[in-house]
Parts: sequence; C-alpha cells; structure tokens
Amino acid sequence: MSITIVPVETRRQMNQFIDFTLNLYHDCPYYVPELAFDTRATLDPKKNPAFEFSEAQPMLALKDGKVAGRVVALINQRVNEKWQHKIVRFGWIDFIEDYDVCKALLDAVCAWGKERGMDRLEGPMGFTDFDREGALTTGFDRMATMATIYNYPYYIEYYERYGLVKGADWIEHLVTIPEEIDERYSNMSELLSQRYNLHVTFAKNARDMKKNYAKDIFKLLNTCYADLYGFAQLSDRQIDKYVDDYITFADLSLIPMVFDENNNLIGVAIMIPYLAKALIKSHGKLFPFGWFHLLKSLYFCQGDTVEFLLVAIRPDFQSKGINALLVSSLYPNFKKKGFTKAETNCNLVDNDKVINLWSHFPHETHKGRRAFIKDI
Repeated sequence: MSITIVPVETRRQMNQFIDFTLNLYHDCPYYVPELAFDTRATLDPKKNPAFEFSEAQPMLALKDGKVAGRVVALINQRVNEKWQHKIVRFGWIDFIEDYDVCKALLDAVCAWGKERGMDRLEGPMGFTDFDREGALTTGFDRMATMATIYNYPYYIEYYERYGLVKGADWIEHLVTIPEEIDERYSNMSELLSQRYNLHVTFAKNARDMKKNYAKDIFKLLNTCYADLYGFAQLSDRQIDKYVDDYITFADLSLIPMVFDENNNLIGVAIMIPYLAKALIKSHGKLFPFGWFHLLKSLYFCQGDTVEFLLVAIRPDFQSKGINALLVSSLYPNFKKKGFTKAETNCNLVDNDKVINLWSHFPHETHKGRRAFIKDI
C-alpha cells in the first residue's frame, strides 16, 4: 500500500486537514475538536503574525488515495535564536493506527527541516505556547480541554519507535474547589495587601479590558514565561491578535488582576468556563449551530467546572503568596457560578511555583503529556 505526503495548498486540502480528526476520533468520547476557524487562521500567513518570524507547511498523508494523517512542519526563528537551537517542530499531527503513516509524516517534517538547515526535531509543538502542545502520555480515559491535545495511546508507541525521546514533561490536575475558602488564604490575602499595598481588579467590560489591561497582561506573560521550555517573546502584533481574538470575549469575572501601589500589573490568572462539551456538540465549527453551544457554555449554562488556562506573577513578587490574593478574589465568583472543580492545563513538572498552587486543595494529577525531541 502506497503512502504519499502532499503539501496543503488549496482550500479543499485545508478542509481535509481540519476534518480528518473529526473522522479519526468519531467514536472517541474524550477527544475535544479544535475550533476550525482558529486552526485555519493560525496556519494562514496572512492572518497569523507569527509568520513574521516563522515558516510552516501543513501536509497530508494519503494512503491509497485516502487521507490517513496530517502534520504541520514549522520553524520559529525567534525560538531558535533564543535557545540557540536549529529545531524544526511538528504540530497538529494525527494519523491512523499505522506506524508507516506516522513515520512518513515525521520523515517529511525532517526532510523539510533539513532543507532549511535544521538539525533537531521537536513536537508536538505549535508556533507559541498558546497553541496546543505536548502529546498525551497518561489520562487517555479523561476528556481533553479546549486548549490541550488528545491523542490515542498508539501515538506514544510510534513516537518512541521512531526514536523520539523526552524533551519536556507536563502534568495536569483536577482540583476540587472547597465549599468555603481556607482562612489561611483570606488572612494571607489581607496581610499581603497591607504589606505591599496591593489591590485586585476585574475589568468592567470587554472595552475596559481591551483598552486598559489586555496588552499589559501579555507583556507580563512575556516576562514571566521567558525561561519556560520552548517559549519566545510574543511580538506586538501577536499580542494585538490575541487580545482581539480571545481576551475581549472571555468571562471577565474569571480574570483577577493584582496591581501594586503604582498601579503596575504584577499578577494575573485567566480562567474560562469548561467548553469541552460545547466543542464536541459543535464539532469545532461555529456554523450552522456551533455558536449556540459555545455561547451557552460561556454565558448561560457554564456547568460545574472551570478551566484554569494560566497564571503569571512578576518575578520579584513570586514566592510571596500572591496566588492567595488571586484565589481569594475568585472564590465569590466560583460560588456564584456554581463551580466545584477546576481543570488545569499544562504545568511543567519542574515548575514548582505553579504546581504548589494546588497543594492546599484536594486534587489529583490525572493527565501527563510530553514534548519529544530527536536529532535529525
């Protein structure tokens, strides 16, 4: 049986690229579809500012003429310059249960990278940390989230067979939100506020968030995430795009911001209602009825789970308990909305400052994921 790798060059091929996973995971209750319009925009050089310093090529694997897999080969020059590597990344990778298809896709990424002077393969990774990254290694019987990859267990077997080894590991937690906040958090929050003259603010509305806070949030992320695995600074145009695409549509009651006495942003947490079930119902598409399921989950029937996307605290305030201020400020909104659980996204296993956030709450480590690397 012949396997052919073809570049995605037409709209029809991009539709095949996006729809492939809907067929592959059709009978899997744990897979959460990506938003089709978001994938399309992310891979479009005209719409994604990351292409100012990156190049990428989506590809399809055809087996006997039928789509059997997909992948994106990409090079982020900014990442390579920062970390002094020559890495070609693979992302958006999926394939049927056939090692030869997996191998053909990875071989194609390696060949594409070598043509451009790269000497190492890494993935699954995207253009930035805000793309889905890390292959699922444990927790295959747990539903994915909007922001994370789901893959079948055979992916890991094939990656290792191909010679890929650990680049970085992440873990994810399912946290139980207690009925009442621990007095230690309340007391610590009050002491911190007084000692450092800090205050917590929530944006009043989308316009207020976009005008007064959103760009500072991403600038803080640039500072706080600078040394995390594979991270590179977001450009001004990338920040503008993330602000326009995501921040202004978020549930602002789930985004507490901590400011110092000079009104400088020193900490932020970003959470969203759990959208996995809405994405499954919508098949990752807004039309004709997908928008209804997403809006319903965002604003009306939010369920009992909140998705913890990220937290960032300015380095000079880390390890001072600022997380207590963030948690304390969120509790009234959790209670009002009926949230009893929080699903965290990827936390690097050696990022103790973030992992320790959950040490005072009932929680379980229920998923693991890995970025793989290989010299080519």
